[in-house]
Amino acid sequence: MSVPGGADGSAEAGIQQSLATLRGLLTVDETLEAWAVQHRLFALTHRRMVIAATSGRFITLTRHLLGGYDSADIRWQDLRETRISAGMLAADLTLVAQSSSDLNISSEVNRVLTFTGLRKDQAQSIYRICQQHDQVWREKRRVRELEELRAKSGGLQVGGAAYGVATPGVATPGESEPARRIRQAREMLEAKLISDAEFESIKAKIIAGL
Repeated sequence: MSVPGGADGSAEAGIQQSLATLRGLLTVDETLEAWAVQHRLFALTHRRMVIAATSGRFITLTRHLLGGYDSADIRWQDLRETRISAGMLAADLTLVAQSSSDLNISSEVNRVLTFTGLRKDQAQSIYRICQQHDQVWREKRRVRELEELRAKSGGLQVGGAAYGVATPGVATPGESEPARRIRQAREMLEAKLISDAEFESIKAKIIAGL
């Protein structure tokens, strides 16, 4: 797949070396989707940082003045937010990533990375890819959270499909089982995990079973 920033042959020698290093870091079946580099104006005292979006993660690469490099990455499933601030020529890109990995929906510890002075068109390409992966994994986390809440609700049915288990959860003192299930369905509605129509369907089925 071609990457933004023009053909590889027209890139500066230093950037070519960085891209070669990036490609050397890719795993089997991982592809480089886009890359972005700092403008020279924003990197007068250091070698320009290169960032890249691959099929599996976001990678940063900083080359040392005397050889060698530092590299870090963010898996797409850990990405929480991407922001871009663009000027006439350059753009700043900020990524917020969850420190703990996988689909841990309870984690609140995040790390924030900001990359300044990037070539504008390249930064925009990276931003679009980050947004695409963020939406995919956001939906996966939403489904995971929905399944967990449905399991706690005692196996509510939505759209004819059963979720969770049949054993009742813990009710508050004096709360009946139907009331508990309706309360948990309302909590799911307030969390925007189910629609108004799904909530009304759940409530109607609970009441019909009284």
